[in-house]
Amino acid sequence: MSITTGCSACRDGKGLDFAISMAFQPIVNVSTGSVFAHEALVRGSAGESAGSLLSQINGDNLYPFDQACRITALEWAARLQVPAMVSINFMPNAVYKPKTCIRATLEAAKRFNFPLERIIFEVTEQEQVLDIDHLTGILRAYRKQGFMTAIDDFGAGYAGLNLLADFQPDLIKLDMQLIRNIDQDNVRQILVEATLQMCRKLNIRVIAEGIESLAELRTLQAMGVELFQGYLLAKPGFQSLPDIHWPA
Repeated sequence: MSITTGCSACRDGKGLDFAISMAFQPIVNVSTGSVFAHEALVRGSAGESAGSLLSQINGDNLYPFDQACRITALEWAARLQVPAMVSINFMPNAVYKPKTCIRATLEAAKRFNFPLERIIFEVTEQEQVLDIDHLTGILRAYRKQGFMTAIDDFGAGYAGLNLLADFQPDLIKLDMQLIRNIDQDNVRQILVEATLQMCRKLNIRVIAEGIESLAELRTLQAMGVELFQGYLLAKPGFQSLPDIHWPA
């Protein structure tokens, strides 16, 4: 795969010695029966797992990998004619200067004729973020460009209240450890209800990811969650938009 960017750090670097592709998993509004977005998930060129690729990432190829993921996500989104938003994961530690590192994304969106207003930038959980100020600076810069922003795995690791105090994204994804068996766990219900109340006051939409059972979905629906993602609804489709199993 050839990667062309407007940043010399990527263009003149070592690049990647392996090819990547994308799978897509829908984020749906169960109440309206509509697709809100598709999350682009990196895979190997033959469908290898994200983990097998991430194990090959180091300080030398982190930046080219992040850029390649963005470009490949937009290429496949355009090829598949994704009819909704596309959520693209990014690695904050790979972003040196937000305005510079976004150039390849802007060029790719123009080249593939994909509307900028349908792009969500989602902070990936794959790396530890040591500099919260750097992360919030990236998110603010992307918002100024007109992109929506999302925080993954809220409630785990760096994705907590301290981050939310400094920057309020358009979307947060509840950590799946809060979701798992929530229908049977009063403590998890209390924690999620408090998070939802906070997000309503901050005008942040909530996505419940990792939904695996109808009981989990119905419990969260009763709390007011509208957006869902998980195997109950659809597994990621490699180089395709998977069929959605709408709950009865």
